Amino acid sequence: MTGVESPVYEPGHGLLKGRTAVITAAAGAGIGGATARRFLEEGARVLISDAHARRLKEYGAELAVEFGPERVAALPCDVTDEAQVQALFDAALREHGRLDVVVNNAGLGGTSALVDMTDKQWTHVLDVTLNGTFRCTRAALRLMRDARDSGGVIVNNASVVGWRAQAGQAHYAAAKAGVMALTRCAALEAAEYGVRVNAVAPSLAMHPHLVKVTSAELLEELTAREAFGRYAEPWEVANVIVFLASGYSSYMTGEVVAVSSQHA
Repeated sequence: MTGVESPVYEPGHGLLKGRTAVITAAAGAGIGGATARRFLEEGARVLISDAHARRLKEYGAELAVEFGPERVAALPCDVTDEAQVQALFDAALREHGRLDVVVNNAGLGGTSALVDMTDKQWTHVLDVTLNGTFRCTRAALRLMRDARDSGGVIVNNASVVGWRAQAGQAHYAAAKAGVMALTRCAALEAAEYGVRVNAVAPSLAMHPHLVKVTSAELLEELTAREAFGRYAEPWEVANVIVFLASGYSSYMTGEVVAVSSQHA
């Protein structure tokens, strides 16, 4: 990591004690995996999902050993498949009896000039990143609406690219801008039954695997754009997700919170 000061990993404070959460794309080292760990440290029970079944099984087993098997469940889910999405939310009720928080972390990027981009590239990124968030939000809201007393929370993972232009990222930027708009519209509709819907918008969140496959020159260029002169650790984004999932943000809904200085 670059920068003059490393961030401090804060211990849990029971902010999500007794809450149950579904977290998508949570099979390891990225934001989803960090969010699952932070939620458990804050007292939640989690159902983690990912399209990568092997990595999901391994990470679920790791968390179960550390936090107890009664607090951790895992189920593979491809968010482009409505049947799998429905099965995921059915499992949340089956495993934990209720649903309090959903973190829509599944997303897919890629780099391609618009003039060379194929329909398949465009559609795939939109289907995972925007349509997948829609499918999971819809499933969650149906359960939370029927519960009525849940005080449910949905947190979507957007991106600063949804606000600002970046060459080669037309499909990803369009998808993340869509996630922002979906968040705001869903928040208005969900308020009627006491559910809050917010989003985080990270910029450069890196984990060791990403650092290894990123050239030193590119990493230096990207971190130079950040106010702190370094990339964010995935758990720093997860901390903001914890805040939005907790009672400390009880009057916030329809907000997109930048976890970066690059929001304009």
